[in-house]
Amino acid sequence: MNEQNGYDIEDLHVGMTATLAKTITEADILLFSAVSTDVNTLHLNEEYAASTPFKGRIAHGMLSASLISAVLANRLPGPGTIYLAQNLTFLAPVRPGDTVQATVTVLEMGDKGRVTLQTTCRVKDVVVIDGQAQVKIGSSARRAASLAAASR
Repeated sequence: MNEQNGYDIEDLHVGMTATLAKTITEADILLFSAVSTDVNTLHLNEEYAASTPFKGRIAHGMLSASLISAVLANRLPGPGTIYLAQNLTFLAPVRPGDTVQATVTVLEMGDKGRVTLQTTCRVKDVVVIDGQAQVKIGSSARRAASLAAASR
């Protein structure tokens, strides 16, 4: 673990996983609309949304996807993680009141502290978002060498 309680590259192994769950509320949707300036009526107007193929309002896809960022930043690899890339495929809608479970799993350990993770969001047993992330994390060995060099 690093000084921020995140994992160092030496602490990780393929197959490690972490999950976070959050129920998407009306307030979350309204606040995300305000912060992102995405005011698509599909997210905000029930009457309009009922006339779409979704048959009702849905949460912003990126609101649900942001839970992946929360897992990366807070759980695995955790504090100190640098988010480099993310690909996402949106497979099913998330509705107000749904509980989204975001999971990341270490797929591959690269060089220079780079790690590839599988990223998935589910509502119950339905995968609503699937993708992969690339992150960079620190090394306790590099940190120790840097501190030793600085003290000379």
